[in-house]
Parts: sequence; structure tokens; C-alpha cells
Amino acid sequence: MIRVLLADDEELIRQALAALLGLEGDIEVVAQAGEGRAALEAARAHRPDVAVVDLEMPPPGGIELAAELGRALPSCAVVILTGHGRPGHLRRALDAGARGFLAKGAPGGALADVIRRVRAGARYVDPALAADALTLPPCPLTARELETLRLAGYGSPVTVIARRTHLAPGTVRNHLSACVQKLGALDRADAVRIAREAGWL
Repeated sequence: MIRVLLADDEELIRQALAALLGLEGDIEVVAQAGEGRAALEAARAHRPDVAVVDLEMPPPGGIELAAELGRALPSCAVVILTGHGRPGHLRRALDAGARGFLAKGAPGGALADVIRRVRAGARYVDPALAADALTLPPCPLTARELETLRLAGYGSPVTVIARRTHLAPGTVRNHLSACVQKLGALDRADAVRIAREAGWL
């Protein structure tokens, strides 16, 4: 049996996936979680072979969770599910150690097939996202610029971003100005929008 953990903050989707996978003779859903922290705890407790996690859920989100599971439970393969994935999300997910990346709109039997593939050591990437990722230019922002832009996207003022990043407020302003310039944005909010749409945040 392939032991699976399901993590999605939408209970209806999580239960539907569990019911769908329950029809498979070789797959057993051993744990479910509605947010990232609970998923990590459940993975440590149940030691699944595969974790199927939502891209966007209460922290840590799917990409961060994939990285944390890779450190805490290296034998667990991670499949990220998304309703609105971007090519940048795909790159970040693979960099974080995810073995699969699947759109929630995929055919019903696709998830079980992907679970089997990643359990066997293969990778699976949604073909449309893979094609888009090949044409996406690399992110022009540095890691520090992305960090400050991400915090700005939460509505944090410069002084709060400075405290969280251990930078001077002037340095934070410089990073945010660089983000606006590099992305050809109108302002910080537009820079956040552009970066999110590309999947860099």
C-alpha cells in the first residue's frame, strides 16, 4: 500500500480527494490536514510515502512545506496540487524538492497515477505548466528583493519590513524601488501583482 497524507485548507476538496483515492486498491490515505503546520506534524506522526499538498494554504504553503518535508522526512515524496499555478510556482516547487506538480482540474484518475509515479521515484509535471515554464524569463529580483516585496505584499510598512529582515529602513526602500524598476511596475502594489502573477512570490 502507498501511504498518503492529504493537506488542503478546503475541507470539501480534501474529503473528495480522500474519497477518490479510497477507491484505489493500492493507496491508503493515512492522514489529512487543513494547514501546513498540521500537515508537518501529521507527516512526522504517520510517516506517509507521499504527501499531496495544496499550493496555497495557511503557512507553510505547499512550496515551503515541500522543503520542510524534504528535511524532516526525506523518504516522503511531495505532490503539489494547484487551482491556479504559474510557471514560477513550478520552478520554485521543483527547487524545493517537490516530485509532482498537478492542476486541480486534471482528470479524476490522474492524481492516483501521479502518486504511483512519484512513489516509484519518477517526477510528474503538468504538461501545460511545463511548457509555460520553458518560456518564462528568470526572476530578475534578488532573494533579498523578493523577501522585502513579499512582506510589502502583506501590507507591512517599511519599518516592520526593516525589523523582520534586519535591514535599515532606507535599505528596504531601496530594495522596493529596485523591484518596481526591474519589473517595470507603476508602484509597489503593481510590483507585487506582477511578481505574484509570474509565480515568483
